[in-house]
Amino acid sequence: MKTELPQDISDFAAVTTKRLGRLGGPQAALRAETDDGIRDAARTALSEVGAFELDVRSAPDDLLAAAVLCRAAGATALPYPLVEELLAIDGARLALVDPGAPRIDHGDLPGDWVAADLDGTRYHPRPASRTNAKLGPFLVPASLGEPDGTVPAGDVNLHLVLGSWRILGAVQQALQIVTDHVRARIQFGKPLADFQAVRFAVAEAAVAVRGLHELAKFTICRPESLPIEVRSADALILRLKASDTARQVLRTSHQLLGALGFCDESDVSVLDRHTQPLIRLPLSAEALALRLIPGIPDGSFETLFSGPVSA
Repeated sequence: MKTELPQDISDFAAVTTKRLGRLGGPQAALRAETDDGIRDAARTALSEVGAFELDVRSAPDDLLAAAVLCRAAGATALPYPLVEELLAIDGARLALVDPGAPRIDHGDLPGDWVAADLDGTRYHPRPASRTNAKLGPFLVPASLGEPDGTVPAGDVNLHLVLGSWRILGAVQQALQIVTDHVRARIQFGKPLADFQAVRFAVAEAAVAVRGLHELAKFTICRPESLPIEVRSADALILRLKASDTARQVLRTSHQLLGALGFCDESDVSVLDRHTQPLIRLPLSAEALALRLIPGIPDGSFETLFSGPVSA
């Protein structure tokens, strides 16, 4: 099965990766924690590549372009709420939240916000001040008030899917960093990559990342003609896979980098801290898995064994 993205999308991915990389990558994201000018520069870079001209809701090619753009944003730890702005409603950024503990990444930025839970219930959030937490340094607590209508299920699904592409970019970059490290690091007279246990650990992480990449491409290309229940299950499955893969790959990266992996001198540390909101919000991996259970008996959760299997 051919799973490569169209050539024009691959070309756009190369352009966006280069432009966002010019901001400085994870180290620029680290500086953005204390310098808001870097977040302004991030928005300028996105505007230059045409990010805010993409129609992700109704143009399939634009959706593919948005996916690879989100992947590039994840790889560079771009300090800007890209997915939320791509899915803006009447000019207000769309954030997915847990009503029990609402938090919005980059919620302190100027501009209006609309919040929704995974059921599509809409709220008008009132963001508070940043807490300067190390995990998710741009997370802002918010109060929601009473529900105010609904957000289309398609928007919720796109939010989950594009967020998963951003996670994909982060774990691909983390894997590249740790692969380069074990090849270059000399321990006991030979590269770390020569040790069998290290090879196995890197191989397992690489397989997980490749699997996430293939699932992300499959999900983003699923036909719009499918029932909304199936597409919602697809989005949940992808986000669950992305969260699980991120936890595995980041854990392996920290183990192989040693103490360096927990210092912000290492890009892995910055990627980890800045990707935590996507991994943990709007719900944990365990809560996402529980939401998939009702889709098993009604067939919306498709697997290899969803239909009759001949002997």
